[in-house]
Amino acid sequence: MAVQSNVEYFARLVDALEPWLDQVVIIGGWAHRLYRLHPLAQPIEYEPLGTFDTDIAVPLDLPATGEQIRARLLERNFREELMGDMQPPAAHYRVETGDNSFYAEFLTPLEGSAIKRGGRRDVTARVSGVSVQKLRYLELLLQNPWDVMIAPAVGYPTPDVRRILIPNPASFIIQKILIHEKRDRDRRAKDILYIHDTLETFGGNFPAIREHWQTNVRPALHAKAARVVKRAAEEYFHEVNDTIRTRPRASLQAGA
Repeated sequence: MAVQSNVEYFARLVDALEPWLDQVVIIGGWAHRLYRLHPLAQPIEYEPLGTFDTDIAVPLDLPATGEQIRARLLERNFREELMGDMQPPAAHYRVETGDNSFYAEFLTPLEGSAIKRGGRRDVTARVSGVSVQKLRYLELLLQNPWDVMIAPAVGYPTPDVRRILIPNPASFIIQKILIHEKRDRDRRAKDILYIHDTLETFGGNFPAIREHWQTNVRPALHAKAARVVKRAAEEYFHEVNDTIRTRPRASLQAGA
């Protein structure tokens, strides 16, 4: 029931974002789930990890229109939950219901230092009315996205077919590698599973992933980031270590 409710809430979120679906990118756990709908995906026997939150990558320079994302969310019974002492505060946009576990969070690339002159933290902003958190390497997920179609026919109760942008798998994997050392132990374990599942989902079409890496992702990386990616397989994934053992798929399914 919880999974089905989350799919319904996700469809409601997509409806709220409809004017911007060609500019915002669904990332994180929902991208991991939506990859199964891509034409290049191959069938996988196990279910994708569940998730209560939806991470949405938004360009900081999202063009202004006659509508605002925040207003459309509030109209569809999402509640703005402000957190922290940043200016503006970070925010979750949570479903107004008895089961309030589902929420959306908006993210945008961090450019330059997070600490400005005078010690001020520059880690949040407002875009189209919503509070967005600035994160390093998020620009990778906004560049050259792929798309999938959702509709009632594939289990998403949207009014009609909706085209959703998701990160191309090469960018998705590389961004997970680049933030690996900054994540806590549980999130590292989840990220490793996301990487594994993405590779398996597109295992029959590695040439397409390689093409995105060589043509779009690799040229955009700074030299230091490229070196991190190059040694990642040996440093992070060459053996089963404590991080990988921490939360196996069964426990992540229950708690994600």
